[in-house]
Amino acid sequence: MRYYIIAGEASGDLHGANLIKALTTMDNQAVVQCWGGDLMQAAGGKLVKHYRDLAFMGLVEVLFNLPTIFKNIRFCKKDMQAFAPDVLICIDYPGFNLRIAKWAKQQNLKVIYFIAPQVWAWKENRVPAMRASIDKLLCILPFEKKYFKDRWDWDVDYIGHPLMEVLAAQMNLPHPLPRLINEPIIALLPGSRKQEIEKKLPIMLSVAVHFPGHHFVVAQAPGLNDDWFASLIVHQPNVHVVKSSTYALLQHSQAALVTSGTATLETALLGVPEVVCYKGNAITLALAKYFVKIKYIALVNLIMEKEVVKELIQENLNTDNLVTELTKLLEDNPTQKNIQADYLALKNKLYSGEKASEVAADIILRTLQHK
Repeated sequence: MRYYIIAGEASGDLHGANLIKALTTMDNQAVVQCWGGDLMQAAGGKLVKHYRDLAFMGLVEVLFNLPTIFKNIRFCKKDMQAFAPDVLICIDYPGFNLRIAKWAKQQNLKVIYFIAPQVWAWKENRVPAMRASIDKLLCILPFEKKYFKDRWDWDVDYIGHPLMEVLAAQMNLPHPLPRLINEPIIALLPGSRKQEIEKKLPIMLSVAVHFPGHHFVVAQAPGLNDDWFASLIVHQPNVHVVKSSTYALLQHSQAALVTSGTATLETALLGVPEVVCYKGNAITLALAKYFVKIKYIALVNLIMEKEVVKELIQENLNTDNLVTELTKLLEDNPTQKNIQADYLALKNKLYSGEKASEVAADIILRTLQHK
């Protein structure tokens, strides 16, 4: 079979890589062309576009980059026509992928959506068009299957969360952090997009001076320019940077300051107490408050339906609040015990008993067999 896979972010690249491995194991004739990143390419996909050229964050940022986005859409259609796939597999990234899915369905292609768009949070009006365009919707959050059935009478597949298999594999690997392994560490995860890093990392770093007995170690995402990233780092004895070693860093950390997104869930599943940080464009946030229907921004809190981890958003993301919340996490108090109990419950909710990528690959192949 010929598979065309589109992922537009670092997390999509990670999960797309595991999906490609599962597909090529189950289908020895598999040929994969993809939009994604280094991991999908290493897994055997022929990379057409890298996600670092695709990620525009926020409503205002998307508007400013519309010419580039439309150019990418036109290119994608031409490239897909030339490749002639048996199936289009979309991985999250809904603003782009839903447009391509609609077009692909008009071309009589099978369309599988791996990692459903979070329409339960906002843009519910997308669902009717999704139903018309998508042959199989694969969900990774436990409440999504019920949401789509109860709200839209749409039978979708819950496959478990792909992070569970990623973290299980990481736990079996050695993760040394030279020079720092015997020192108390606070992890800083500022994200993978330049826009979010520039807004949040300076604030996150500002707390280091208040905790001279700890090392603050910043996780630099792969694909970011070293010189540009270094220009944002304050030069203090207790501030360090590690590159492409996020899981190693987290496994040696007492606590973490984490940009909202998939990293908040990764941090929780590794058992690290965290503060979730978000600061974005003021106009984007104002629009989001009007349209978004959810109470929390952190996946941990959304899944558990309560505030497990503290969220500091926009003007609340400041040095004083970060110092206050981080101090709570570092002290031996009931907060620590409650967080760990909630983290265990979170793992139980997300574990389906099988690898999500293998479940997804099996569903995809069975769907293709019934063309």
